[in-house]
Amino acid sequence: MHVLITGGTGFIGSALIPQLLSRGDSVTVLTRQTRSNQKNLCYVNELDHVDQPVDAVINLAGASLAAKRWSASYKAEMVESRVNFTERLVQWMGRQAQIPKVLISGSAIGFYGCSLEQRFTEDFPGGAGFAATLCQAWESAAHVVESESTRLVLLRLGVVFDRDGGALQEMIRSFRLGVGSWVGRGDQWLSWIHRADVVGIILMALDNKAVSGVLNAVAPNPVTHREFCDTLARQKPVVIKLGVPGAVLRLLLGEMADELLLQGQYVDPQALSAVGYNFKFPSLESALTDVVSR
Repeated sequence: MHVLITGGTGFIGSALIPQLLSRGDSVTVLTRQTRSNQKNLCYVNELDHVDQPVDAVINLAGASLAAKRWSASYKAEMVESRVNFTERLVQWMGRQAQIPKVLISGSAIGFYGCSLEQRFTEDFPGGAGFAATLCQAWESAAHVVESESTRLVLLRLGVVFDRDGGALQEMIRSFRLGVGSWVGRGDQWLSWIHRADVVGIILMALDNKAVSGVLNAVAPNPVTHREFCDTLARQKPVVIKLGVPGAVLRLLLGEMADELLLQGQYVDPQALSAVGYNFKFPSLESALTDVVSR
């Protein structure tokens, strides 16, 4: 299988590509970086430089929601790199003589908005807020490609954990100093997933033609931020535990603090359960044991 990956040099793509190559797939990565080609692995800087028919497209491109304060210019960058880019990608797919058979396109659980009480499954409508409207537009752009010829899978990703990147590096920072911490009141939900399971879900979605539509890419056991702190403290003992006041985070991060940190959502991977996906790391304890011990 020839797989085109956008955003393939990022946190998820860097773990996915070795798995694809190990099973005999050939991979083309669209990236702004300059990298040397390897056996069965090619890097291009423009979609029109892809010179072989593509069987599957995995769209992981997009500026991080958590990288910096949401200024007007950074919001525009997020829209451009997610929504506008996906529009160009599906237009490119439609122009191909051999149209790719599947598009696996990234999204995020921010689609649902935030709630302390609601449990979100894939059939819930979109919520309110910048992150929610961004994800909704992002998914709408991908829907254009869906047809009898092309299967569409939308990955609504939770907070992805692993050792060498992602949100965990910020979340674990105070623990290295002996201080366990959570943000705000600590009762907001954290729907998370180990990066190995994200890769496993993508591979399953590539291979299983019965998989289509929305997949909540989260582990089956969300936790509150306080529970996260307590679980991590069993792996990395701390002298004290405390919360970071919401007012401080709002001052530092503005709108992003409320939507990504001080509120949350309990998300259920109902569709993954229905297709029989077997999580490698179903509990936070198992995931953190793997990540912290390596």
